[in-house]
Amino acid sequence: MNRTMSAQEAIQQNLYDVYGEEKGSRLYEAVQQIIDKYKQSPQKKEWVDERDVMMITYGDSIKDPHQTPLTTLKEFLNEYVGETINSVHILPFYPFTSDDGFSVQDYLAVNPEVGNWEGVHNLAEHYDLMFDAVINHISSKSEWFLKYLEGDPEYQDYFVESDPSLDYSTVVRPRALPLLTKVDHKDGIKYVWTTFSDDQIDLNYESEALFTKVMEVLAEYVQHGARYLRLDAIGFLWKQLGTTSIHLEETHKVVQVMRHVLEEISPGTIIITETNVPHKDNISYLGDGHNEAHMVYQFPLPPLTLHSFVSGSAKHLSEWADSLEATSEHTSFFNFLASHDGVGLRPVEGILADEEVERLAKRAKDNGGFVSYKDNGDGTKSPYELNINYLSALTEPEESPNEAVKRFLAAQTILLSVKGVPGIYIHSLLGSLNDLDGVKETGRNRSINREKLDYKRLKKDLDDKGSLRERVFSTFMDRIEKRKKEKAFHPNAEQDVLFMDDRLFTIVRTAKDHGERLVSLVNVSGEQVAVDAGEIYRTLDSDQIVDIISGKAYTSSQGEIVIEPYQAMWLKEA
Repeated sequence: MNRTMSAQEAIQQNLYDVYGEEKGSRLYEAVQQIIDKYKQSPQKKEWVDERDVMMITYGDSIKDPHQTPLTTLKEFLNEYVGETINSVHILPFYPFTSDDGFSVQDYLAVNPEVGNWEGVHNLAEHYDLMFDAVINHISSKSEWFLKYLEGDPEYQDYFVESDPSLDYSTVVRPRALPLLTKVDHKDGIKYVWTTFSDDQIDLNYESEALFTKVMEVLAEYVQHGARYLRLDAIGFLWKQLGTTSIHLEETHKVVQVMRHVLEEISPGTIIITETNVPHKDNISYLGDGHNEAHMVYQFPLPPLTLHSFVSGSAKHLSEWADSLEATSEHTSFFNFLASHDGVGLRPVEGILADEEVERLAKRAKDNGGFVSYKDNGDGTKSPYELNINYLSALTEPEESPNEAVKRFLAAQTILLSVKGVPGIYIHSLLGSLNDLDGVKETGRNRSINREKLDYKRLKKDLDDKGSLRERVFSTFMDRIEKRKKEKAFHPNAEQDVLFMDDRLFTIVRTAKDHGERLVSLVNVSGEQVAVDAGEIYRTLDSDQIVDIISGKAYTSSQGEIVIEPYQAMWLKEA
């Protein structure tokens, strides 16, 4: 698509390309009505900068029996976080039936067990919010699907009916479950497409009515205070027999329509695509840098960072970071290490060898976690996801809590240093460990990192000087504050890798507008590393530099810089 097209022309052209001129014209008119209906003021900021840091949490990750969880979340943010973190991703807070929120019953309601829209609006007054748009599928108990089963004419093309006798072998499967689910329809037995589970019924985007309905849902989210919209599992949106049914051209064009429509409704709205796939496929959702997603999840970062600390070598992480393509001025990466899901391993296909992946799987098991496997189709299985808390994964047997915290915060400093916007999972911010009781209670491996925290107990831990939670939280917050003051950490600041020693992950960040430079240096090993500092002085073009993390100053008369085990440094001109 030509970048010089207006948003309106781009919307129209994409709809014609996907749906044909007749159907596309009707959808274009429907989209215009949605834009007119929901048009509102621009977002607070046109784009992101070094001050944008996001906390990722469930609406009820922190609970107080005397109030709704969204109220408790607001109290926690007011009391402990303040303005240090300016954005919050509230994981699906809608009524749901399974998958901890990702099988949505009603897109436009708030789960009463979490709170109400007023609670969401209260948070939006002080924080930029990210909502989940779980729009590949919907709950089998949703009104849409129940109406379909009842034979209601309005909903008959909302879902993908399929013939089980046909060949679906080319379809990419994220889970080892049946692709088609048998259902009792008013007109008899039918089979519907279910990419993820029999409770998550895929939506049919060939339907004009469904497409229009979803676009209105997205517009409603912006009206309710969303600055960011996370398009969950978006790669599977368009289905076509005889293809992989993932990352199809139609999917990309639909995402482009979503971007343009939402930018027309409220300029500054940011689309983030969630596609847990190899890097090349993932970044394809950035389009030409101007027409598709504003950000993509940086899925290789969690397993590569974990591998660096497990192996004591940042070689693979450095080489991967060095290979990253430049982004446009209005696209970037959404970086994270831990999330409500496990550590996905597909994104490191072709980067880590099989034995290195197996080593990560063994580490997860040895440290009390679990490993989810995928069938390879030839009778073998391979690790697909590590289910473990990130701090627990980085902890060595029988070491002191101080060492574990130091290693963990070194990893988090990599997250804060690399190009993009950092997303910090609440259990990382709070220094949580494996929740094995949660796994026992739910029977699901992913519950290991989805603990519900009692607010009274959490406050006691955070106020206890020297406790594990207090050490992690206070250091993390201090590092975020330091980061926010550096223009070199702008999400679009240039990033270059320095290959100084395999035990070090070293990058240079350069602010585009101001030329300010900063060298981020993290020792991923348990060994002291001494480096010739000449390259760092030359890079920073200064004879006097300072580590803004420790406050320690260095001059060029010191020929080397010594980096202690798991030390992180942010070096800049003094």
